[in-house]
Amino acid sequence: MTERKAALSRFLAKAGWATAERRHLAGDASDRRYERLRVGAATAVLMDNPPGGADDPAAFSAMARHLRGLGLSAPAILAEDLEQGFLLLEDLGDDLYARLLNADASREAELYAAATDVLLHLQSQPAPSGLPNLGAEAWGDAACFAPDWYAFAATGVKPDTTAFRAALVKALRAHADGPRVLILRDFHAENLLWLPGRGGLARVGLLDFQLGQLGQPGYDLVSLLQDARRDVSPATEASMIARFTSATGADLDSFAAQYATIGAQRALRILGIFARLCLVVGKPQYLPLIPRVWDQLQRNLAHPALAELRAACDDLLPVPNPATLQKIASQCPTIPSR
Repeated sequence: MTERKAALSRFLAKAGWATAERRHLAGDASDRRYERLRVGAATAVLMDNPPGGADDPAAFSAMARHLRGLGLSAPAILAEDLEQGFLLLEDLGDDLYARLLNADASREAELYAAATDVLLHLQSQPAPSGLPNLGAEAWGDAACFAPDWYAFAATGVKPDTTAFRAALVKALRAHADGPRVLILRDFHAENLLWLPGRGGLARVGLLDFQLGQLGQPGYDLVSLLQDARRDVSPATEASMIARFTSATGADLDSFAAQYATIGAQRALRILGIFARLCLVVGKPQYLPLIPRVWDQLQRNLAHPALAELRAACDDLLPVPNPATLQKIASQCPTIPSR
């Protein structure tokens, strides 16, 4: 038995779950993995988040408690060992938005309206103190993942990103660097659960929010409506933008520029992350998602405010056609799973 497995056994014993039946539940783009535990009729979810990675279990725990304090359905923390990176969480079930919508796409407007209302409530409340507050320069650096990893993987050459970064930072400063709110960053259909037994905003279960930080009001709305993993209908996207701007009183033209700018930044970063996950971490399963993200990027770049950034992207980033994606996939190492 490895030391980590021994530590996990001690954690489960102390929490009263030593005899639990354990079943792999999920993994994600980080080093975390999840198991569902069962003892009789009782269930819980184990988060195994090894220390030393980019994701901080203490941040997850603190954000879960903050969200629950706002009346939202983040999982309750049943037990935790933050030094080892073990958390035992309330089991919110399996009704992910993505799964429900795959079964019945007609529910999209209903589910997305509830999620948009959660964002409106979240952003109307004070954010916790001490959260990261990144400005245009930092967001620009994050988007350089696209040329540094995606373009590099596709062409074999790391391009000069000076003009690209300058164009993006300029757009961010002009359209998406205003007053901050709490953002969860990965607010999308794979991280939202439907809990019909609860009332109001609590019907939306929240997962994967440990990267909470201060950001623009439109960021999580973009995450929801420009989902890398599923196509949101244009009608739903337009309806939720209208719902959000009507509730917040945002100027429509200014918000449209903010939405497109954030959408472009986010899509660029995701392109680079997906390529890096293949090249460095040995996870090629994200490559088939790249064409959808590329299409989202092109829609955002079509906004007149982003003409300079569009030109820079056209110069640096190859279209993700099948040959390009196969070239990236061919560089993916085989890495044993934990």
